[in-house]
Order: sequence, then C-alpha cells, then structure tokens
Amino acid sequence: MIDCYFSKITDLLAVVEKDEHDVMHKAAQKVADAIQAGGVIHLFGCGHSHILTEEVYYRAGGLVPIHPILHEPLMLHEGAVRSSSFERKNDYAKLFMEEQDIREGDVMIVISTSGRNPVPVDVARMAKKQGAYVIGITSIAYSSSQASRHSSGDHLYDAVDLVINNHAPVGDALLSHDKVDVNFSPTSTVIGAAILNAIFAESIKLMAENGFTPPVFLSGNIEGADEHNQRLIDRYRERIKL
Repeated sequence: MIDCYFSKITDLLAVVEKDEHDVMHKAAQKVADAIQAGGVIHLFGCGHSHILTEEVYYRAGGLVPIHPILHEPLMLHEGAVRSSSFERKNDYAKLFMEEQDIREGDVMIVISTSGRNPVPVDVARMAKKQGAYVIGITSIAYSSSQASRHSSGDHLYDAVDLVINNHAPVGDALLSHDKVDVNFSPTSTVIGAAILNAIFAESIKLMAENGFTPPVFLSGNIEGADEHNQRLIDRYRERIKL
C-alpha cells in the first residue's frame, strides 16, 4: 500500500496542478497585492483542517504576515469528538470571529474539505463582511455529494470569493482493499499543504518581480537569521502576535 498511496497522491497532485493552476495564480496575486498594501493573510480551519493554518505560520522559508485563527475548542487536543460537534453549530463562529482584527484589503483563506459545516461557512461570510477577500479550499465532489448543515443551505464554496478545489474524494479516503470494508488513507492535508505553499511561492515571486521585497522568514538555525527575522517580526508586531 505504500507504493499505491504515493502513486495516487502523485496523480492527485498532478490533477490539482493542472486543473487549479489558474485559480491558484489568482489567489497568489491577491496574496501579493494584500501584503504589498500592508495587509495580512488570515487562515482558518476546523479539526484536521486547522493543521494547514499552522503549516504556513512562523515557517522558515514562509511568509511573515500569516495569521492563523486558532480557536482551541475547534481543534483536536481539547476533545476531538466535541470539536466536531462545535463545527456543526450555526452561529458558533461569532464566539471568536468578532474579536479578530480583519481589515479591508486582507485575505482570508478558509479550509474545509467537506465544506458542509456551519462554522467554516460563517467564518467566510464574516471575513467578507469585514472587507477581506475570501478564498476557500474545499472538495467540490465531496461537498456536492452531501447536504449542507448550514441554516442557509450553503456550502463553503457558496460563501467565498474564490474556490480552490483540492479534488479530495468523497470522505477524503483514497485507498481501498478487498479485506477492508471502508476506504482509508486521507488526502486533504498533503494536497492542502501543497496548494498553500504553491500559492505563497507564486506570491513571493510576484512581489519580487514588482520590486517589493517579500517578507520571508529565514530558518532560525542559519547564522544571522535572528536579526533578519526580528526586523520582520517588529514590522508586523501590531497585527501578528509572535
């Protein structure tokens, strides 16, 4: 199964690269524009999707003005089953979104592979209302196969300005075996990390080609990195708590 998983993930990455290339480029341009104008890139996800918001935060080789919205009851370490029940509650997002410093011109990336639960939908709507350009990373096939749990009937793809399809299968499980009665081995974290890092790589290139120095962290294990990183931390101190 090791070879099979690598093969299928490689095929899925190729599909995403081909089919989502233009959409990812548009997302990268929005990210570059926001950062050049002094804005911040916010990210949100529930459950395992929150992992992707941390993937790109305070990351060597990554962008500095990255703000993950980490609401612990929606993460896994305080109770995985409970976090799933909270994600399904309409209007729950108000508990943490009203205190977020989201401004006109910022970008918000909301990640939900099923796209059917109320919290990601409400986060997208609230960020848009506060003036952010909202990007959703979701699975169109998965979302389309399941009824929304949001009171409006909307899925995440209905609530955002730009949709990036991660092409995850229904249920997110990629593999099957004749002696296993359910599909297994998820895709969304591997594919989602590739999508985000590709978008940010493109945005760094766009900023550089526009004559703007991209704010990128150096690894703290490289000599001289502390000074470089501290200058960037100081620049964004007002908006990013590091």
